[in-house]
Amino acid sequence: MDDALTNVVIGCAIQVHKTLGPGLLENVYKQCLFHKLTQSGLSVESEYVLPVYFEGICIDCGYRVDLLVEKQLLIELKSVKTLEDIHLAQILTYLKLGKFQRGLLINFNVLVLKDGIKRVVNNYGENK
Repeated sequence: MDDALTNVVIGCAIQVHKTLGPGLLENVYKQCLFHKLTQSGLSVESEYVLPVYFEGICIDCGYRVDLLVEKQLLIELKSVKTLEDIHLAQILTYLKLGKFQRGLLINFNVLVLKDGIKRVVNNYGENK
């Protein structure tokens, strides 16, 4: 999953992290990354609503994806001591529910941002 869009998003995230450093709330990083990505000319949706379909019924469970870039790359942000398996499970579930193929799980609470980035691929999903 080494494509141009992913690389642009990672580059913007690194710029945000270099400016702010670790230790802030997740929402601060989300707002700054949203600004940086839109400034780069990308289409970005913040708090993208992700409905759940169960037995043919659309259920709004309140799931919100942190950022959706160009209607194809899902970004889930964290500001935690360590990324846990549950964080990976969360983004995989979001990818599956939204039928997105790829995403980035980014933890800003690290000294070097590359240590907090996980590229995630949903091999069972379809592109929207």
